[in-house]
Amino acid sequence: MSAPTPVNLNPTLADLLAPTPDPAFLIPTLLAVAAYTWGFLRARRGAAAGAWPAWRAALFALGTLLLLITTQSRAATMTQSSMALYMGRLMVLAELVPPLLVLGLPRLNLHPRRALGRVLGVLLDPWVALAVWTAVIVFWNVPAGFNASVVSNTAGALLPALYLLSSLLVWSVILRPLPSVQPADIGSRGWFGLISALPMMAVASVWLYSPQVLYTPYVSALCLWNYTPLQNQQLSGWIMMLAGLPALALAFIQLFAWLVKLSEGQGMPPQPPTRPPAPPTRP
Repeated sequence: MSAPTPVNLNPTLADLLAPTPDPAFLIPTLLAVAAYTWGFLRARRGAAAGAWPAWRAALFALGTLLLLITTQSRAATMTQSSMALYMGRLMVLAELVPPLLVLGLPRLNLHPRRALGRVLGVLLDPWVALAVWTAVIVFWNVPAGFNASVVSNTAGALLPALYLLSSLLVWSVILRPLPSVQPADIGSRGWFGLISALPMMAVASVWLYSPQVLYTPYVSALCLWNYTPLQNQQLSGWIMMLAGLPALALAFIQLFAWLVKLSEGQGMPPQPPTRPPAPPTRP
């Protein structure tokens, strides 16, 4: 079963960004924005204005704008017409929106032994975040899982939501917005970022170097902009690989900072202060 072929196989940017509301994403996004705005305005009127600076609100607004553009436009309806366009949307939801939203959160001092602190401590555990992220990347990108999701039309709504939510967990571990429930230091976060980048890079490499189209719905599909299905798949690999490079670079920066800190801590012990020479004695 395939979706109807779009009339225009060469859409412009204006065509792709034409508003196409999707209530499944729109309603939760608007509720989150309303809650964030209420908290921000309340903090700015009180004594906690310094803990919630305006630049954080600007980053959150930018992340929300990208989320709305990605999920509420006509491009979201072209899943079976362009794998590359589809993958571009997923990478925006996985590699651009989450870090902006996480950086936009204020620094909250949650008690780690209370209910909310315990729940967030489990969700933001590096092993939990890595397991969820790896499961989403691997299952929905092996041919069987991806074919089933496209044919059953869950790729259009469910998969973007899973990419967004699992990537929010990953970026929360890397950026550590809640230090009171996230005891990890910069070294462990760097190693986590490096390991969590591997599944996506592996999938991208398979797409780049595969000599044939891996996914059944795209084998004979008419792709946008006159790309062949194989070119579409290879372009998707490039998109995924390039989108993962910033997170990989951040992981190396964190590891380098950890190594510098480690080398400073294991340096030469401080020398005892030298005593000034005694003044010459009178004969």
